[in-house]
Amino acid sequence: MSLSRPPDGGAVERCRRLLEPALREAIAGLHPWNARMAGFALGWSDADGRPRAGDGGKGVRPALALLAAEAVGADAGAAVPGAVAVELVHAFSLAHDDIIDHDERRRHRETLWKAYGVGPALLTGDALLALAVAQLAATPTAMPLLSAALTDLVHGQSADMAFENRPWHGPHAVTIGEYTEMAAGKTGSLLGAAAALGVTLGGAPPELGESMRRMGRDLGVAFQIADDVLGIWGDPAVTGKPVHNDLRREKKTLPVLCALAGDGAAGRELSAVLSAGLADEETVRTAARLVEEAGGRAAAHALAERHLSAALHTLDTHLPGATELRTLCKSLTHRTH
Repeated sequence: MSLSRPPDGGAVERCRRLLEPALREAIAGLHPWNARMAGFALGWSDADGRPRAGDGGKGVRPALALLAAEAVGADAGAAVPGAVAVELVHAFSLAHDDIIDHDERRRHRETLWKAYGVGPALLTGDALLALAVAQLAATPTAMPLLSAALTDLVHGQSADMAFENRPWHGPHAVTIGEYTEMAAGKTGSLLGAAAALGVTLGGAPPELGESMRRMGRDLGVAFQIADDVLGIWGDPAVTGKPVHNDLRREKKTLPVLCALAGDGAAGRELSAVLSAGLADEETVRTAARLVEEAGGRAAAHALAERHLSAALHTLDTHLPGATELRTLCKSLTHRTH
């Protein structure tokens, strides 16, 4: 099945049109209770199961898989099982992440656990993960790629959670290097798996799959940094989350780590504010201002661009004609939500 190109050439929308029927078919195989909650998580319905037209997510990961298959000369349809698998893993990870982070809103509506409860959301996440594995279980060349990505994803998530118990200062403080490795796992693992699955299911040799996996890890670091910037300064009307959300939770995000790494007056004041605790909204706003004044926002943007450049260099070296894939990769760090 090929991706017919609409007049506007919108690659992600083309991919979404090919993905959705296969994704709906997969979800239909779940227990009806889980299927209803999965439909809500994917943006297809409201909490009562009524169909809705709305934001079902950006569809970046499946688009990476489908465009990667096209980039090696295959029909995009060859990569549909991989695209479905990575989208299901992504939905699983969001369901669990929102519970871990106590996030009540995503995409301008309640998160899965807030709408249905923690237990049902956990079980639905598990169902999505099991369904993802089933998509590729019979494909020997593809399953190891998904398995490795899942291991890396959990490792990255664990590191991110462990950071919350680390101090802001001193020998046990989180370093920028540790953050980068965490982001490569937490976010980059699935982006890398998507691109690697695309070229592998498209018939490319294993070496190209490995190159695409490495490309995705760099891309994931850039993507996560962009997410960190939005988590502090993003417009709630666009992101669907409160402004300063990550800072309010005192997460060890890159802009804050970069701000604290400097030795200027704003960085020292920020250190004192964080040590005292962000007790109220005024203190949170003060901290956000100090992060920016200390250069944290600018440093985060610079590091994101560095990792994006590394990802694009890998892509250009191995798939020099992959124009749509390159455009999609570039768009991941230049976004508002």
